[in-house]
Amino acid sequence: MDQQETGPRRFCMIACDILFREVCRLAAEAPNIIDLEFVRKGLHDLPTDDMQADLQRRIDTADPNVYDAVLLGYARCNDGTVGLRARDIPLILPRAHDCITLFLGSRQRYRQYHDAHPGTYFRTSGWIERNFADGDGTIMKGLGLNKTFDEYVAKYGRENAEYIAQFLDSWKRNYDRLAFIDTGVAGQLGYSEHTRREADERGWTFDQVPGDLSLLAGLMAGQWDNSDFVVVPPGWRITARNDELVLDSTQPVDPDEDAAG
Repeated sequence: MDQQETGPRRFCMIACDILFREVCRLAAEAPNIIDLEFVRKGLHDLPTDDMQADLQRRIDTADPNVYDAVLLGYARCNDGTVGLRARDIPLILPRAHDCITLFLGSRQRYRQYHDAHPGTYFRTSGWIERNFADGDGTIMKGLGLNKTFDEYVAKYGRENAEYIAQFLDSWKRNYDRLAFIDTGVAGQLGYSEHTRREADERGWTFDQVPGDLSLLAGLMAGQWDNSDFVVVPPGWRITARNDELVLDSTQPVDPDEDAAG
């Protein structure tokens, strides 16, 4: 039966808070009921196993008597979603390497932009508002990245402190362009101009790129085309692919062991 006959479905969506504004807007407009749970961006900075464990715990709490599926507002994210298991209801996520695909609308568009401008670092409203947001600082503390330069000097000596500072800043050498993805949210806050000023300060080229939220909208609408989404049946797990599809789902070889895990 079509959705008009059965009524809206109810989904639990677990999403990175980098997507906060976009996901909230889309959830309000979705043809289904979406209960949202946001996870702070700092989860990406944890070791992969810790990120997986945190997301799996959240997935496992979704009540199968309430929800028709669990949606993930994540991508492959440095394999942070690989290995996650669906329990009693399906688990769905986009086929994407990272969240930039979710902001640009497709893997193809992201690849085209990257091929034309390989040294691009991206900004969105969420990246400006929530990047490195870490509550009590425990994640950055665990990584040893919460100290000032003077504190590094006191602990390791000036020469070592300078090396640490250069290492932490070395990622910038791979970029020469800063692009703001305009997804149509928070326009009144001037984040595009904020990004332009940052690009000028770094001596990088600035670009403003129109966003496309159709992939996220399709996720919430339940329009899970196989080319864009992985649908993980109950008892199956997310696996990685080394091709254009990025991710897949696989039935565990030992179901009893998987259920115990």
